[in-house]
Amino acid sequence: MDLLNTLVDKGLRRELPTREEALAVLATSDDDLLDVVAAAGKVRRQWFGRRVKLNYLVNLKSGLCPEDCNYCSQRLGSTTGILKYTWLKPDEASQAAAAGLAGGAKRVCLVASGRGPTDRDVDRVSKTIKAIKDQNEGVEVCACLGLLSDGQAERLREAGADAYNHNLNTSESTYADITTTHTYADRVDTVNKAHAAGLSACSGLIAGMGESDEDLVDVVYSLRELDPDSVPVNFLIPVEGTPLAKEWNLTPQRCLRILAMVRFVCPDVEVRIAGGREVHLRTMQPLALHLANSIFLGDYLTTEGQAGKADLEMIADAGFEVEGTDQVTLPEHRATAGGGCGSHESAGCGSHEGAGCGSHESAGCGSHEGGGVCGTAEPAAPVGEPRTDLVAVRRRGAGTDLAPNA
Repeated sequence: MDLLNTLVDKGLRRELPTREEALAVLATSDDDLLDVVAAAGKVRRQWFGRRVKLNYLVNLKSGLCPEDCNYCSQRLGSTTGILKYTWLKPDEASQAAAAGLAGGAKRVCLVASGRGPTDRDVDRVSKTIKAIKDQNEGVEVCACLGLLSDGQAERLREAGADAYNHNLNTSESTYADITTTHTYADRVDTVNKAHAAGLSACSGLIAGMGESDEDLVDVVYSLRELDPDSVPVNFLIPVEGTPLAKEWNLTPQRCLRILAMVRFVCPDVEVRIAGGREVHLRTMQPLALHLANSIFLGDYLTTEGQAGKADLEMIADAGFEVEGTDQVTLPEHRATAGGGCGSHESAGCGSHEGAGCGSHESAGCGSHEGGGVCGTAEPAAPVGEPRTDLVAVRRRGAGTDLAPNA
């Protein structure tokens, strides 16, 4: 296909595709899907080789959020039955992080529900960052705490945070349809605050909320303009008890096309498969590794994920390798720009790329989750029907007395 040859050439040159080209990727047929994956895979390998970065989520404070994000199980008025608890102590959070690091993760993503942190909350998280870094040499830490006030990003940077996550989630024109308690502009402002403070910025999207192809392209082009080091791609988990519980709009093929489009538009940026990969990609997950160079290990914030051991086996079986702590995630031209992790002058975390709550709602109310479970013993639902059997609320790990899934 001339389209794919053009996109590969542009990706290898870090040249922005046209909107028409990005839309054409989403419109390709299932017959052409493997060609699309192969083409985007060439761009992925050019900038990231066959490495897969593992990230691990720690939900510092779960539920009871005052924001009304329609996709989130922690939203105001949620009836999802998720775990609800207040701030983990620094030693508790460090213990939770240790499980993921032992499983091969090189980045810990510290997430907390809420509109945004108070100054006291920033103090709490700063102590947690110190505890994790004191006990784990070389670990990267990303914070995802919601909307930031002036000076808070700088304080997190001083405390040792490497990155900050805050997703745009959807296009500016449709943002008010999913959230009314804060604005799209609020989110952009927080990403810019992270950049300005020298944190590696991470910002992504949620697909599957009923948006159009144009909306998906709009948000990815907006992300390209913001220039984060990391773009997590979440696939909506329609959790019962949320307004979007009936939105089952994704197929594995659709998810692969979305990931390919993101890779073509953001060729040299870390693309992370975040919440929902187990639910929507299912047995096609290994193909997605040819498009994205980063995933979350184990469970998400409020929902279960694939077993950590299964993640590692999948990576190995697909011919990829887990990225080590001694390896720099981003291509040299981004990692060395201004001495930091991205193309931003003020950066400074070295290899870091931005991770973040990344999962499903890394959205702004702070923590939001995303998730999915690797499967159950129940018979598989017919193709095209909602896979509610693949959605399970997290009942282990942070906030419980049970061992985490890592």
